[in-house]
Amino acid sequence: MHDSRELTCHLAPPGRSALSSGMTIDLDAYFARIGFNGPTTADERTLARLHEAHVGAIPFENLDVIWRRPIGLDEASLAAKLVVGGRGGYCFEQNTLFKAVLDRLGFATHILTARVRLGGTRIAPRTHMLLRVETRTGAFLADVGFGATGLLRPLPMLPDIETNVPGAAYQLRHEAGLWVLEAAVGSAEFADLYAFTLEPHYPVDIEMANHYVATHPSSIFRHTVTAQLTRADRRVTLRGTTLTRQSGNAVSQQELVDEPAVLAALAAEFGLAFPAGTRLKPPDDANP
Repeated sequence: MHDSRELTCHLAPPGRSALSSGMTIDLDAYFARIGFNGPTTADERTLARLHEAHVGAIPFENLDVIWRRPIGLDEASLAAKLVVGGRGGYCFEQNTLFKAVLDRLGFATHILTARVRLGGTRIAPRTHMLLRVETRTGAFLADVGFGATGLLRPLPMLPDIETNVPGAAYQLRHEAGLWVLEAAVGSAEFADLYAFTLEPHYPVDIEMANHYVATHPSSIFRHTVTAQLTRADRRVTLRGTTLTRQSGNAVSQQELVDEPAVLAALAAEFGLAFPAGTRLKPPDDANP
């Protein structure tokens, strides 16, 4: 059991010490945000319950990147946006927050980075953050920041074992010194999600990757609005104006006719409400 409802920051922006910021995240507020209650012992059961609650409550979304706002990975920014502000975020925000919570509860966690494949074959940069989490019963892959094709619950770090969850199946395999995560979501066949090694990474590595994904002109996150949510009974994805709902093997798609319809879907499906007059079009700048 944890003995405090505050946790210290694990990642601060360049030029600022996380520990000197004086800012903390209230664990009670985090638990309320994800709808979690019950024991917080650092074991496999708690890890699984936290993971499923997190991905079902805090959506994967990239709106601040679309709006050219800086993505803060320091504790105060994560608390203000994902916990108190009712927003979501992408992998660096989601998994940094999740790591901080797990560390405070007594888990041993390690930052890993992956090359996203999503069924493709090209060699992509390491732009995805995930976690290796140690428990008394073994190591687990935890990843609350991959969106609607991602993990509902942590996956044992064992190769060639298929793990089934509602609406999807996952397995890890070894490939020439790599670990590869495969998924079959709904009625789809197994396809690669991403490849990674067990080389440890550090907050400074995540700062660099976050800067690239948020600011590089070729980053897809700068051009296409997306929001995604993973729950046991459904997985919902918005990309551009296409809203996809998947429940079990049943998949439906809806084309949203205009920006107000997209904003309405963000509120109804993902709990992301914005002030009147909000626009989704990225601002004009030198690097569109």
